Amino acid sequence: MEENRAVRNALVSIQILPKTPNGESVIPYVDRAIEMIRNSGVPYLVGPLETTMEGELGRLLDIVKEMNEEMVRIGAPNVISQVKIYYDPAGGASMERLLEKYPRA
Repeated sequence: MEENRAVRNALVSIQILPKTPNGESVIPYVDRAIEMIRNSGVPYLVGPLETTMEGELGRLLDIVKEMNEEMVRIGAPNVISQVKIYYDPAGGASMERLLEKYPRA
């Protein structure tokens, strides 16, 4: 379910770095985190080093919290998350608007 455009006041980018129990690859954990974002219904863009979500700030921060909790639930002893926030309650936030002058290569 896609979130209503009227409440898109933030962009939140996250790079999630779960510690793995035995030094195995973090890729299955990262895949699970991206799946959680996809299942949340918010617009998102996966980049090579982070994933950016668009929506209401409180909801996006809830997703970040849920992702961290899920990493521990599926076996990571701890998690580092690097988060960037763009918040514009008056004008709204849009990945498309911020990227419009940079065409995709």
